[in-house]
Amino acid sequence: MSNIPAGLRYADTHEWARRESDGTITVGISDHAQKALGDVVFVELADVGKVFEAGEAAGVVESVKAATEIYAPVGGEVIAVNEELSDSPELINEEPYDNWIFKLKPSERPEFDSLLDAVGYKTAIGE
Repeated sequence: MSNIPAGLRYADTHEWARRESDGTITVGISDHAQKALGDVVFVELADVGKVFEAGEAAGVVESVKAATEIYAPVGGEVIAVNEELSDSPELINEEPYDNWIFKLKPSERPEFDSLLDAVGYKTAIGE
């Protein structure tokens, strides 16, 4: 069974999102996603300053099994990336909720509120 923290929101593409006190959105991949991928060996990070629409591919996570795109769960501008993942991509496997991938300054749209809560995500993944 996957670890699905209640305080986060989730995209049906398995990204988690956390609204920070300053209004920014921190994004990573869920525990369910990292387990399905297996050992993560590479993370392609988005460029700081790049603007994404909700649902747009914003990077790639590669594992020993497969490569999968990471999608922006909300639209916005990338304001930070987790550079530590460049040298240690396996951190995503160790603790997917501490090892975020990028942070966004969201657009003015209320997309965050339309993401799944923990109960909805648990149902979506069949747990």
